[in-house]
Amino acid sequence: MEGMFRKISRVGSLAGGTKWYLSHDCLLAAKRKMYVVEYRRFYLRDLESIVVWPSRSWWLRVTIPAMLPAALGASLWAWVNATAGEIFIAIGVAWVLLELALGPTARSYIRTTGASVDLRLVKRTRRARKVLAIIDDAVRASRDVPAQPAVAHASSQPVAASVATNSQAAAAAPSIAAATQTNAS
Repeated sequence: MEGMFRKISRVGSLAGGTKWYLSHDCLLAAKRKMYVVEYRRFYLRDLESIVVWPSRSWWLRVTIPAMLPAALGASLWAWVNATAGEIFIAIGVAWVLLELALGPTARSYIRTTGASVDLRLVKRTRRARKVLAIIDDAVRASRDVPAQPAVAHASSQPVAASVATNSQAAAAAPSIAAATQTNAS
């Protein structure tokens, strides 16, 4: 299971989308645009922060597509048939309710040691906590494994003291999920 990736998130769009995969040492983004796939690899040991926030224009997904069937329904009700108008008005109301139930769309920003990337990690902010918790667990697991030194040194400290120091450092390390703040505005 050394090189196995598991899919943790998928963000689709009309022209493509991004699928996120996680392995024991890296986070992989496969961004698809039509027939081209661009891969971005983020090593877990190099991750500094992942920030997810609600998009400011998410309300446009609620109002614009809902207004079109509502306007068509109102005009059909007035000039053609009340039943046809009610159907289109019901479609507009259903669209608004669905978008409100799904919540705001999300934007995200990934910062590593060498680069900062603006890629969507999740489509909606309500799913961000779950995906960030999975990534946070993987980051903690990758940083808990002590690196093997190339040259063995004679240590004056006993081995037990060294292990206690590593566990204290892991407990003091800040969580990526704790540093991420999601606003429900």
